[in-house]
Amino acid sequence: MKRIQLIITGFLLSGAVACKKDFIQLTPPDTYTANNFYKTETQFQSAIIAAYAPLRDVLVNDFFTSEMHSDNTIYQPYPDQGTAYVQRRNIADFTNTSTNAYANATWQHSYTGISRANVIIQSLLQAPNISDSVRRSIDGQAKFLRALNYYKLVQLYGALPLFLKVVEKADDAFIPRTGVDTIYQQIIADAQDAVNELALPGKFPQTGIATKGAATMLLADVYSQQKRWSDVEALLNTLPAMGYSLYVNYADAFLPANNNGTESLFAIQFLGGPTTTTGVTPNPLSIAFIPRSKNATLLTGITTDNTGSGGWNTPSSDLIADFEANDKRLDASIGIIEGAYDGSYYFTYSAAKSILNYTPAAGKIGIPYIKKYLHAPLPFTTGSSDDFPVYRYSEALLLLAEALNEQGKPADALVPLNKVRTRAGLTAITTTDQAQLKTIIFHERRVELAFEDHRWEDLLRSGKTNALAVINAFGVKIRQELGYLPSDSHVVTGHNLLFPIPQTDLDLNTKLTPNP
Repeated sequence: MKRIQLIITGFLLSGAVACKKDFIQLTPPDTYTANNFYKTETQFQSAIIAAYAPLRDVLVNDFFTSEMHSDNTIYQPYPDQGTAYVQRRNIADFTNTSTNAYANATWQHSYTGISRANVIIQSLLQAPNISDSVRRSIDGQAKFLRALNYYKLVQLYGALPLFLKVVEKADDAFIPRTGVDTIYQQIIADAQDAVNELALPGKFPQTGIATKGAATMLLADVYSQQKRWSDVEALLNTLPAMGYSLYVNYADAFLPANNNGTESLFAIQFLGGPTTTTGVTPNPLSIAFIPRSKNATLLTGITTDNTGSGGWNTPSSDLIADFEANDKRLDASIGIIEGAYDGSYYFTYSAAKSILNYTPAAGKIGIPYIKKYLHAPLPFTTGSSDDFPVYRYSEALLLLAEALNEQGKPADALVPLNKVRTRAGLTAITTTDQAQLKTIIFHERRVELAFEDHRWEDLLRSGKTNALAVINAFGVKIRQELGYLPSDSHVVTGHNLLFPIPQTDLDLNTKLTPNP
């Protein structure tokens, strides 16, 4: 099977009207509707491909609600005070409100994915001519996607409207929030079905569709939120037999040539290429994660003006300082672009340098940038061919180490933990003190998974008190370091631990209640 291309086809098409005397037809024969579309295996394959597509839309906003909404990254200064810039900046500053379009986009696109999954799951029950093998594959993928979207939402918003069926009338659309525990029960049920129904990854590289490995990791991740550590351990111990393994070099996990390779449990798919290629969908984040410049060619390898899209998700000094000496992941994850700002806060690039032992040249400043997803020359002026990791095998190893340690088996936890550390060129951990090991594993997650949109959720999982303490302490340091940050940036209390329910939904649905 070819690598999946997330092109919405078939069931989103409207048919053309034939040229006949009776050309005005309410339902032309080549028009797809809910009544005549979900019938064949080909139609269901088109539908499930379209159900993956909103993950890209979620991703384009996700780094604002995860990495930038944490202590991992910051934004570059910019005099533009337009709504788009201000709202994105507010998410990073923890000053976003219920009307913030960029925070609300995560809610909207996640529910789009849920809606498409619901249509597929419900339609399969009324499609008798689908083979059992295809039925299991499509149902498993749809339930994986529904679970993944609800898992993202429940962590960010808490209680949610729980939609499990196709909305066919207005009353079905306007429902109250369902409690967090019930939401998690549904996520677990869907993820369990996905584990049971989806096929093994088989030959690598994979195609990009969800497999048993992806569903296993998702279910283990969800169980970790509920501290069901023995279940986490049992699930993650099944992954090596599925063929997953670490690359020898950390940086190799992010090469476009290794998309969907042995270290990838699940990734959001992108495809770069020339403008004449059908279905080109480049990853725009590689350009968004470097300083705004009228000429970013030095980093992208092609003519690039990213003055309207760059300057976001800049690695923070706090994160950089958290890398241990000789950690290979630092140079693989972060680079330095040297140059100077002009009066409009556009950056003139003069040299690309390593972050290791970096000292600015005379009259220049060095800006760190995310290097993981930038492999010049880019194949397209709007982005790269880099897939974006949702789950990697190294995360499974760190979660296994955490599960073992939490069960009072710290010596066993050292095995998966040190697989990750030794790959990074670091000495093996030997302590079996459970409390110390917990801190070490949490640190490892930060540097191993930097810029993979896990940091905010990890802070929440570490406990509310710790999350608040980390962000407030970071705020004190980063406001002193960056004079352009507002005085209320990174000043958080308990209500900041959840995102506001979007105001548009509150206005439409009187049964919804806002977060504190």
